[in-house]
Amino acid sequence: MSSGRISDGREVQIPLQQVAPSLVSPLSCSPTFTPPSFRTASHWPLCELPPPQGVPAGFLPLLGGFRDHFVETPEAKYRCLDCGLVLCHPRQTECGHRFCQSCINKILSGPNPTCPTDKEPLFKDKIFKDVCCHREIMALKVFCRSEANGCQEQMSLQQIPDHLNVCPFYEVPCPLGKCKERMMRKEIPDHLTWKCKHRETSCEFCMAKMPLTELQKHKETVCPAFPVSCPNHCTFSSLPRSELSSHQHDCPKAQVSCVFQRYGCTFKALNQDMRQHDSTFAAEHLRMMVTRNCLLENKVEDVKEELVERYKVLPALSSRLSELENQNNELRDKNRQTEQKLVTMQKLMSSHSEKLLELELELRSLRALRDEVESLRGALDGVRTRLGTLEQGGRCGTGSTHTLATLETQVGRHDNMLSVHEIRLADMDLRFQVLETASYNGTLIWKIRDYKRRKQEAVAGKTLSLYSQPFYTGYFGYKMCARVYLNGDGMGKGSHLSLFFVVMRGEYDALLPWPFKQKVTLMLMDQGPSRKHLGDAFKPDPNSSSFRRPAAEMNIASGCPLFVSQNLLETGSYIKDDTIFIKVGVRPPGPGSEPLRDISILSLNKRIWFLFSLSSALVLAQH
Repeated sequence: MSSGRISDGREVQIPLQQVAPSLVSPLSCSPTFTPPSFRTASHWPLCELPPPQGVPAGFLPLLGGFRDHFVETPEAKYRCLDCGLVLCHPRQTECGHRFCQSCINKILSGPNPTCPTDKEPLFKDKIFKDVCCHREIMALKVFCRSEANGCQEQMSLQQIPDHLNVCPFYEVPCPLGKCKERMMRKEIPDHLTWKCKHRETSCEFCMAKMPLTELQKHKETVCPAFPVSCPNHCTFSSLPRSELSSHQHDCPKAQVSCVFQRYGCTFKALNQDMRQHDSTFAAEHLRMMVTRNCLLENKVEDVKEELVERYKVLPALSSRLSELENQNNELRDKNRQTEQKLVTMQKLMSSHSEKLLELELELRSLRALRDEVESLRGALDGVRTRLGTLEQGGRCGTGSTHTLATLETQVGRHDNMLSVHEIRLADMDLRFQVLETASYNGTLIWKIRDYKRRKQEAVAGKTLSLYSQPFYTGYFGYKMCARVYLNGDGMGKGSHLSLFFVVMRGEYDALLPWPFKQKVTLMLMDQGPSRKHLGDAFKPDPNSSSFRRPAAEMNIASGCPLFVSQNLLETGSYIKDDTIFIKVGVRPPGPGSEPLRDISILSLNKRIWFLFSLSSALVLAQH
């Protein structure tokens, strides 16, 4: 910091950052500047970029070495072998030569760099800082950089920044910032007191403080105490600017309008002539006021009559308004109730339409089966008639071997058709069973009968695994099933029962969020009184392909290969009547969890199936 005094005796502190921008920028190549006395010689900031054209070097030169005036001529070992100046940030090569940092960077930037002294190849990773040489150079004595201005101080190269911050001969710009002049630091007080055009001064009229360059404009435009002349050229030749507006009302030379202008008087004259007009036309002014007053009174009477008429209608309007408000509230309540009923009806219609669609599809298939059974029954009746005729003909001796062969062929064909229909009826029975046992609340109770036989088939390799019937998280939810290996799978093969969870392709997958993220619980039910069920649970891995949207009929199963050991399963109370129960639960249930099953529809399906089975049995018995 440096200081100076201005005209009113105040002391101004001038920091180096304001006084000498050209000095500070080279001294602070990094964002923060630490004085040399508080850092080691090896931590001077690095300046990699070249300086602009015409800008003198600062304390640390941007290119080349130091150009200071040394008290004693530096030794040759302190000079750069490229630029010939005293080394700045010395770097030593593998061949033992020293260069400035900027000089060695310039050499290394070229193709196939070599040492300019002995032409040895240079490698960047084999060039290091010469800290000892740097410390010795910073201790060399130099003259002040303001020597040309008269400073005779001598100091070490490392002390230059501290000295330049206080050197009275160092050239700095004006501390006010607006002035472009430069001067030595010792000349700042005189400059701020007498020479600077932007120095602070006071207006002699209003005593406001401002820069000297703005004083004249202040007087001519805004100074409230500056004397100005009346624009009407009256006897007041000079008055303060702040009193000019009030003077306009009283100025005898001001052009004004008659005060009775609002009543119809159009006279305009100077302020000094207006008194004579007021006295001369007083009667005319009174007549204008009377005429205007009469008009106003007539208007007031008209307004009163209109208000009286409106007051008479107000009670009826008020009562009508109250009735309308009550009706509006009632209609609003009815509308709200109607909207709620409409939403409920829409939900019911949507569910019933889905159920009706399912029923129609089932009835279509049943109609087709009924038609086929009727045609089959007619064909069987024809066969029965022809067989009776054949039997009678055989008894009478009129039958032929060819006719019997034809009839046997037809009977065989009809047997084949009956077998096909039995298969289709069995498939329909299986579909009805699946429909009847399907769960839509995210929970599956799987009953596996004939455990011993199925276990033996798994051990023999005939049936390795069993799939459960599908179950759902809701009517429009995920479709899932369970898969069990009674003899184990993978690590549990031969020693454990393996239980897995499978995500299946459903009809509403396009509306569901993927991947599947709901918690899955697997449980083996204890049929004994203790009810010590065995269970496990897991959360699906969103990155696993087992829980993404199925592209095939079902995804890869995921679960527990070591779910329960066969010894524990077969010695406990988990098997009764050669049957086990497995429970699979999914939490929380998905949207649309109301069950799909309709008791009346299933009962109708059962009755139709019973009638078909009975008719088929009768036909076969007759055949």
